[in-house]
Amino acid sequence: MDLKPQRIVLFGATSAIAEACARRWAAEGARLCLVGRDAARLERIAADLRLRGATEVALEAQDLAASADFGDLLDRLWSRWDGIDLALLAQGSLIDQARAEREPDYAGRELAFNAGACLLLLLDLANRFAAQGEGCLAAIGSVAGDRGRAGNYLYGAAKAALATAMSGLEQRLAPRGVRVLAIKPGWVDTPMTADFAKGALWVGPDRVARDIVRAVRRGRSGVIYTPAFWRPIAWAVRALPGWLFRRLRF
Repeated sequence: MDLKPQRIVLFGATSAIAEACARRWAAEGARLCLVGRDAARLERIAADLRLRGATEVALEAQDLAASADFGDLLDRLWSRWDGIDLALLAQGSLIDQARAEREPDYAGRELAFNAGACLLLLLDLANRFAAQGEGCLAAIGSVAGDRGRAGNYLYGAAKAALATAMSGLEQRLAPRGVRVLAIKPGWVDTPMTADFAKGALWVGPDRVARDIVRAVRRGRSGVIYTPAFWRPIAWAVRALPGWLFRRLRF
């Protein structure tokens, strides 16, 4: 199976992984719509994508965390090209665990952004794909959602919620001809992780984008880990007995 989506919407389009994906799809001549809250940055990304070969690049400057109703936005997206082949949700921020433990207001805002807003958007997207009867709904989560760790368990909880929702949506939408793809990157060197010490397991966003684009083209659904070596690592972490896991610091 070789599927090349031509009508693609990226939510959280200014993220490093989303931008790297967009560059690959632009080179294939896709039509792209970039959704994000930084209008100036969206314009810069769009100009680059047009040079790379995108047939069309549209922009929607909107703060996805500021609304619980995405109806007007999605109405515009669906009417622009009379349907969508692929929606990629790349929205998220890295929660400062220590600050969240000190400041409940901050923790609430971050959880609303990383979990609540994402789930509401997925619900609306799912309804539209179900009515359309085809397409792919994809969302970028994290291996952090596979098991909570002391240093980032709120971020992990948000990604676990996303993974659970995607699992349910896959079961719901498969009979309607819609593919649902949950993407779990490992450690990715992006501006969001600039302050982290890097090691052998770290990769750049283009490596993750390559895996995402390939999975979409092959018609994959379910869960992919990227790079693939994170699948056995995640399995091993989940399998650790509690008494041993409590002693570890990673």
